[in-house]
Amino acid sequence: MYSQGSVGASVGNAPEHQRDADHSTRDRVLRTILERGPITAAELGTQLGYTPAAVRRHLDRLESEGLIGVKDVPQRKARAGRPARHYVVDPSAQVRLGNENGSVAVQAIAALRELGGREAVMALARQRAAAQEQRYRDAVDAAEPGQDKADALAAALSQDDYVAFTRTVDVSTGTHAMRSLQLCQAHCPVVDIAREVPEICEAEAEMFARVLDVDVRRLSTMAAGGHVCTTHIPLGRDEQRTLPEKRTRITFSKSSKK
Repeated sequence: MYSQGSVGASVGNAPEHQRDADHSTRDRVLRTILERGPITAAELGTQLGYTPAAVRRHLDRLESEGLIGVKDVPQRKARAGRPARHYVVDPSAQVRLGNENGSVAVQAIAALRELGGREAVMALARQRAAAQEQRYRDAVDAAEPGQDKADALAAALSQDDYVAFTRTVDVSTGTHAMRSLQLCQAHCPVVDIAREVPEICEAEAEMFARVLDVDVRRLSTMAAGGHVCTTHIPLGRDEQRTLPEKRTRITFSKSSKK
């Protein structure tokens, strides 16, 4: 997905094989932040098997190039010392990470909005979603036995550079155990257009609902300032009573690798 040049040129006169290794490592760090952010340096090191010093070196480089930033994350318990830095991909970097050049498209859609109003723009957005729908539906229908439809959709989205994955969220409300699935897209090839044309995100969510054959709800989008696009997919409830307290457990699926 990312070329070696996407994370910048190497520094100094290191041997070519060392430069290639550094580029590859930074790509892995960047992709993991895309998929799992907000994430700390310690969590990155654990997931990727890198030393703290190696992780910090690549984080410093990515941050200096404007590809990642630090997000404030509320601490569950007050701890002594400085709070850990949680990294996310910087929204402005999405364009640099392989997005379509949309300046002309945005101008054209603005003209369409002026001539035909929101309905005309929504019709265009739905036409775009419809062009993707059959391919995603085919991927979901061809899912192997036991493979969740949402996982199959995430894999198909990743083939289109959306870096998609799913995570299961279990919430105990005191009377029922509620379970839901979140379809997450850590990269968007048209985010620069979607910022100006939110109808693209609306039409995409409608298309997901048709492909998965279930009502879905958008929780966040990168176009609106989120670090990932998150779509809520209901899975139902467990009728067995649970303890009278609210608990949330999140588990991740394996992300589709290219």
